[in-house]
Amino acid sequence: MDTATIIESESRELIRRRGLDVHADQLEPLIREVVADYERRSTSGEVPVMRDDDDTLVAEIAARIGGFGPLQEMLDDPGIEEIWLNSPSQVFVARNGRSELTTVVLSDVEVRGIVERMLVSSGRRLDMSTPFVDALLPDGSRLHVVIPSVTRAHWAINIRKFVARAHDMQGLVALGSLPQQAADFLDAAIASGLNVIASGATGAGKTTFLRCLAQSVGARERVVTIEEVFELNLALRDVVAMQTRQANLEGTGEISMRRLVNTSARERYVAA
Repeated sequence: MDTATIIESESRELIRRRGLDVHADQLEPLIREVVADYERRSTSGEVPVMRDDDDTLVAEIAARIGGFGPLQEMLDDPGIEEIWLNSPSQVFVARNGRSELTTVVLSDVEVRGIVERMLVSSGRRLDMSTPFVDALLPDGSRLHVVIPSVTRAHWAINIRKFVARAHDMQGLVALGSLPQQAADFLDAAIASGLNVIASGATGAGKTTFLRCLAQSVGARERVVTIEEVFELNLALRDVVAMQTRQANLEGTGEISMRRLVNTSARERYVAA
């Protein structure tokens, strides 16, 4: 077994013995306790040497064991479309387009811990030099976080869950999102290679619309997608997906959307 698997197994066993709730505040301190014991044993050769950074490993294992704390239930609820936090004591959700203030109250430490766990799989970071971030959660939800001093006092967090109810133009017609005439026109426009711009407010359905529109692309055509984070995941035969990248801790390695557009110009493609 690798280091993370061993520490996860030992953490779960310790949680069981102590009778703790996996969503409790004690979860990360408990994992750190296990990590410290593991490092002690690794110096004597009892277990393999730990090669990962402590904080990264703790966040990864906490995410495996406890999910995303009190927010996990909201992420699992199919009726909730969006989750956002204006402060630790102001946690909102949206159902059927209507916002609701929940009874969930977190601490600043909990909020930061949850965000750190959410960012583990994305490889993206959040600090004073990079005070905002966009990332994709394992379930496909999109995470956006902004921290002070860009915000006044608290971390602003927004999670948009992707709830697809249509997968092609006829699906949009069936939902009443488009009249048949508009669907036929758009289908013909894509088949003819015309430029189509989709615009709208946050949550208006642009991603769903583009996924449906892409089904009108011919089977012999090649598509290049450029995104801040991978969301489209087009079900087509010939697709190249690209996403931007933040700068590293040394301030280098950033890949902007402009650069990806330039790169895509060297690709054979029909839509980007």
